[in-house]
Amino acid sequence: MVASASAAAAVRREAGFPRLRLPVRDHHVAADGRQGPVSRVRVISNAGGINPLACAAALQEVAKKADVDLKIAVVSGDDLMSEKENLKGAGITDLESGKQFPENIHSISVYFGARPISRALDLGADIVVTGRCVDSAIVLGPLIHSFGWNRDDYDLLAAGSLAGHLIECGAQCTGGIFTDWHTVPDWHNIGFPIVECSSEGDFILSKPPNTGGLISFGTVAEQLVYELGNPQRYLLPDVTCDFSHVSITEIPGFDGGAVKVCGAKGLPPSTFYKVNATYLDGFRATAVCPVGGPKAVEKAKRTAENILQRSPVLKPFFFYYPKSNVQVHVLHILGTQVLYTVLQINLFLNGQHVEILEDDLMFTSDEVVSFGLPKISSELKDLPSGPHTYRLEDLAYTRSGDKGNSVNIGVIARHPLYYPYLKKTLTAQALENYFQHLLEHEKPEEELVTRWSEKQYPKATLFERQAVTKDVGEESDSQ
Repeated sequence: MVASASAAAAVRREAGFPRLRLPVRDHHVAADGRQGPVSRVRVISNAGGINPLACAAALQEVAKKADVDLKIAVVSGDDLMSEKENLKGAGITDLESGKQFPENIHSISVYFGARPISRALDLGADIVVTGRCVDSAIVLGPLIHSFGWNRDDYDLLAAGSLAGHLIECGAQCTGGIFTDWHTVPDWHNIGFPIVECSSEGDFILSKPPNTGGLISFGTVAEQLVYELGNPQRYLLPDVTCDFSHVSITEIPGFDGGAVKVCGAKGLPPSTFYKVNATYLDGFRATAVCPVGGPKAVEKAKRTAENILQRSPVLKPFFFYYPKSNVQVHVLHILGTQVLYTVLQINLFLNGQHVEILEDDLMFTSDEVVSFGLPKISSELKDLPSGPHTYRLEDLAYTRSGDKGNSVNIGVIARHPLYYPYLKKTLTAQALENYFQHLLEHEKPEEELVTRWSEKQYPKATLFERQAVTKDVGEESDSQ
């Protein structure tokens, strides 16, 4: 998204954001056309690309033509292209590969959090348009605004971030890429997820009635482990999340299913923002719809049927940027001394600059930035004797996802009794052997697969693995 937006902006000044049709209607007009006050609907979107002000101006034009009076807020300041030479001179390197700062940088964007969004809502915005921000902030922002959560309400902030994490990929948590895909009805009309949150942090996840898809323990648990990295230290701008004790409970009586989710814990966020920079590295265009597994032919046919029924290369480069509001700041990142200038988060309302937000570093901590390998107990219990052969899908739900050049594989036992089998078999070495044709060893002794900590749950077990591969996929919006 950012890469294509930056390319578009280089051609046209008013471009740099997705050109989507957005019907706008007066929220004081009822569905049957009668005038009168109805529930106010407010919209938050990160559709601003690298030009959120232009996106907001386009929205104002649509609203004007529809004769609708809207307050449209913009969160800007995430674009760091003006700092390109300073960052290059400071010796910035890629977070994972250690590569030097590229010469042909095309865009540099900071992942903002939820506070600017909540502040824009405090100021009365009907629509909030942001540039780059973490996906979960789109949900956490309105929760902070509605419930008045404080900067140090870490458990609540983690709960709101979890709600955002579960629905940030839309139909992925309503059965869109479910392990048990054959149990999911009506793909062509799949329902998008809805979260109903309480001020205490627990929430119900469901979908609209009379839509396809499925909400179940399995569909939601798979999305929980998607792109997490370390499930006990999921780094976000507003909070460091511990999802290792999250419970997911199915609720009867909902059309299409529903679950209650609770148990997220939070710690102070780090003093850094994650930054995504893209750079030109030749051209590559690939369109692939691979279907694998034991029922690949059946799944491929169903995929094609639903597509027909529904409707007749830039690479990422990641590093950290300090949240410090000091004008000039010297610090150490990855063993390199770095000099930075201030980063400003600007709020605009109906095209007018109204506020500059500054981070309060009292609520941050860099302790969580350590990525030491987790210690995992080798003790095994209740393992039956004798030979046993199963497919992984018989014993577990699985979900994979990538961030840059890191691939995360989440595995959830279908039953607690299956956990010892999975723990014994899915070792880091076993995964490395299986994916050896994709892994790049710069040093023979280099370990490229990490098994993160695991926790036992009443209904299932969650643990996650991480691997580094040759191919770089589309960068994730999550930090």
